[in-house]
Amino acid sequence: MRVVFDTSVLVAAARSRDGASFALVTSIPSPRFQICLSVGLYTEWQDVLSRPQHLPPGQNSADALRTLRFLASQARLQDIFFLWRPFLSDPDDDMILELAFAAGCRYIVTHNTRHFLGCQQLGIEAVTPGDFLAIVNKTFKP
Repeated sequence: MRVVFDTSVLVAAARSRDGASFALVTSIPSPRFQICLSVGLYTEWQDVLSRPQHLPPGQNSADALRTLRFLASQARLQDIFFLWRPFLSDPDDDMILELAFAAGCRYIVTHNTRHFLGCQQLGIEAVTPGDFLAIVNKTFKP
């Protein structure tokens, strides 16, 4: 199953080891899902996650970039050949929706589901990390 992780998921995973975001990010590579990535989203990840306020204790921006390179190496890189902007209320989120659509993703995993109202029209559902973790665990019961 292909999915897109919004930057908010990576920020939450960096800030806390207790939540669903951390559980999902640290399960990569996963036989249950594959993250999809575009150059634009990777650039956003780099920008946001190298900021001092988003660095885990004891880590620096080089550590964050090393983690992002690993995630990128496990992701399916997707080219995007169209722009539907503006489609969502926040133009920055259009990039994520375009990636999800181009990659054939059913889910966008985000802490900001309200930013993706309307994506259902394209067959894509915005879900929280906790909801996605429940979906994955239910779908892939041993």
